Amino acid sequence: MSWLVTGGAGYIGAHVVRALAAAGLPPVVLDDLSSGHEGFVPEGVPLVRGSILDRDLVERTLREHEVEGVIHVAGFKYAGVSVTRPLHTYEQNVDGTRVVLEAMAAAGVSRIVFSSSAAVYGTPDVELVTEDLPKRPASPYGESKLIGEWLIRDQAVATAGTEAPLRHTSLRYFNVVGSGDPSVYDTSPHNLFPLVFEALVAGRTPKIFGDDYDTPDGTNVRDYVHVADIAAAHVVAAQRMVAGEPVEAAYNLGSQNGLSVREIMDAMARVTGIDFVPEIGPRRAGDPDRIVATGDLAARDLDWANRYSVDEMVRSGWEARRTAS
Repeated sequence: MSWLVTGGAGYIGAHVVRALAAAGLPPVVLDDLSSGHEGFVPEGVPLVRGSILDRDLVERTLREHEVEGVIHVAGFKYAGVSVTRPLHTYEQNVDGTRVVLEAMAAAGVSRIVFSSSAAVYGTPDVELVTEDLPKRPASPYGESKLIGEWLIRDQAVATAGTEAPLRHTSLRYFNVVGSGDPSVYDTSPHNLFPLVFEALVAGRTPKIFGDDYDTPDGTNVRDYVHVADIAAAHVVAAQRMVAGEPVEAAYNLGSQNGLSVREIMDAMARVTGIDFVPEIGPRRAGDPDRIVATGDLAARDLDWANRYSVDEMVRSGWEARRTAS
């Protein structure tokens, strides 16, 4: 029996694949490589190249590899871009999730761990985001992730009285950083860590967008969590399902404290040894002062913890990026 990781050739998915293998749960990857990389898939792990929108391919993969559960990571993950490409975002994230659920039902697979997002909360005006906070997504991306959660919830309700009721959980997290394997790194053109790394590699000065926010140092405070911790939580959720242990419908994978953009920049200079003073640019529209989530429920059930300091997060990401060069 195996676990299918959709999007398993991407930055987060590839870490989930490694964590599954280390835990003795054989992984299978389904990825169209639109943003993933074949080289991120470990040797010996089956890679099925194709789209989650291909219903027949998904079902065939589930059957041929005797899949017992799905970790659904695949999706279009760029919140800012989703504003200008809403139809593409909904196709990939909403219709894609629907197709995966349809294929699972046809193949008799009844476990799913959904890679959701803290973007479902929008920009809440609270010190710490908890799972029961009202959902007010501020982008098509956040909306698509919330609809994905609804689809999974409704399918669970619909199958509750059957021989194979759907067991599920959704994991919500903010800024995933670092690397748990030097051969895998974040290649997103929109995330802070790769943006800073690429600037430093090219000899440019990284930029901070706004330094007049209502925070201790004037820059945004965000939740930064290490990708290896994120991957481990997905695997524990899968293990609990296999063991028949209860899981919540959703968990925040939060840092509890948060880090400011300036703190990240300071760590970048310390770790890389490149002395720089970031340029200060204008605020970006819609950027809130602070968004930080709790991780109490996940700590209780999923062995969730922040095991890396800010310097360790930066160092692991920087070493992976330099290895790629």
